[in-house]
Amino acid sequence: MSRTVKTNDALGTVNRGDPCESGLCTLCRCDCRGKCETWLASLRGRNIIYPRNYGFITAGSSNIGAVGISYNSIRIDGLLYGANFLPKGLTSSEDSCIFPNVSTEGEFGYKVNTKFRLPIMTGALGSTFIAAKYWESFATGAALVGIPIVVGENVVGIDRKAVIEKGVIKVAPELDRRIQTFLRYYDGWGAIIVQMNVEDTRNGVAEYVIEKYGDKVILELKWGQGAKCIGGEIQVNSLDYAIFLKKRGYIVDPDPELPEVQEAFNKGAIRSISRHSRLGYTGLATRKLVEEAFMKEVNRLRKLGYKRISLKTGSYGMEALAMAIKYASEAKLDLLTIDGSGGGTGMSPWNMMESWGVPSLLLHSKAYEYAKILADRGKRVVDIAFAGGLAREDHIFKALALGSPFTKLVCMGRALMIPGFLGSNIEGVLYPERKEKVNGMWDALPPSVSEFGNKPEEIFAGYYDVEKKVGKSEMKNIPLGAIAIYTLADKLKAGLQQLMAGARKFSLKGITRDDIYAVNRETERETGLKFITEKGDSIAKKILKS
Repeated sequence: MSRTVKTNDALGTVNRGDPCESGLCTLCRCDCRGKCETWLASLRGRNIIYPRNYGFITAGSSNIGAVGISYNSIRIDGLLYGANFLPKGLTSSEDSCIFPNVSTEGEFGYKVNTKFRLPIMTGALGSTFIAAKYWESFATGAALVGIPIVVGENVVGIDRKAVIEKGVIKVAPELDRRIQTFLRYYDGWGAIIVQMNVEDTRNGVAEYVIEKYGDKVILELKWGQGAKCIGGEIQVNSLDYAIFLKKRGYIVDPDPELPEVQEAFNKGAIRSISRHSRLGYTGLATRKLVEEAFMKEVNRLRKLGYKRISLKTGSYGMEALAMAIKYASEAKLDLLTIDGSGGGTGMSPWNMMESWGVPSLLLHSKAYEYAKILADRGKRVVDIAFAGGLAREDHIFKALALGSPFTKLVCMGRALMIPGFLGSNIEGVLYPERKEKVNGMWDALPPSVSEFGNKPEEIFAGYYDVEKKVGKSEMKNIPLGAIAIYTLADKLKAGLQQLMAGARKFSLKGITRDDIYAVNRETERETGLKFITEKGDSIAKKILKS
């Protein structure tokens, strides 16, 4: 069986729609009333690690083996003895080596180390309207947890209030809001990353950010993402706005300035128009030219003053994967995010997501192989983040182990957006005067929420942890969506700590590929992991024969 069942009776969770590899619904709605595992964990936190109805039940797993190749076809090994990679101050005693003492803190970077409290980061939250609507929750939550958050592409370009004159940004209120919201609660852990594509480069985003925010921001170059092989897109339902975007330099389809399109729009035959970004490197025909262009851009950004630069690549084939790892390493970048097929946080073409690119586990396995080739040649390999269909604490452990020692972070897209939606919907009900501001979608609390209470401090298991962090008087300024993100992160942290303790690894740097194994031969072959009954088999036989 696989972990993508629609209903989990043990946890009391259910998917509204068909679940995908991550366990999230194929189509995740911001008005959802529950209750997949991520949704419920955003309210109840680490309690969702355990089966429900304690004292009345016993429980047994149905996930005894996975078919096919995915992160669900990997299992985590446990060790019987020892305590490895103890954090400073711990001793190898039974009183010290308990799972709450496991450290989930880490860092990434070439020269400047960026610290995080939990080895996760958000996906790119860019010009999609859903990212803008819930940004207060996303950014505040990320800052409180202490994890990196990514401002995605095209934020300036689609902002009608932004002023751009000959490639120079004069005013960029939406980008400023994104950055400043995170920085308000930033305490030295995590980071704000601003992504840049073709149009952003033309619009002078890099120059604007470095001049206004200096080294507070990491700049990310974008090669692609796991959802699609073309540039990013959004849909707009205003003819006037579509014309504005075209004049801003975007590809707009269908052309809003054509009379027949305008007539069809006014009659209701066309109800939305899509805005697309351009493909990069289309004028370059060889790898060498791409490498030269990439290095030239990195050098330009360094001269502007950027001390930290990252790269995001998508689920292209092996050639592009090798180029990303090698070029990012040679350019001494701080982070490379490798995104496998096929999820998206916006308007990615459905059949493209279904049919394009390399699935996550296959892509990530080759990423490790290629990174090791460089390392074996004495090269320093760029720090890596894995993305693509990852949502649970076991996913975090498996991804870190699969790419060890190169993988430092797990990038979560939709999973970290769900608590933002949920908290905002609850806030809109409990405080009707805020409903429009937080984009609340509900008129009343559904039973899936009200069973826990009717006040934030009753509903969110992490409420008082956040209050302790920011102070009682500041809680009025914290979006409930941010509290939900903090609550979900607490579940992920506790679950990860337990898995790490079971593997006898008490800090992240201790996690290795030897901590996981393949449950079927196909996964063994494609990942290079040992088959479940063969890992340790020779040692076992030596014990028996001794």
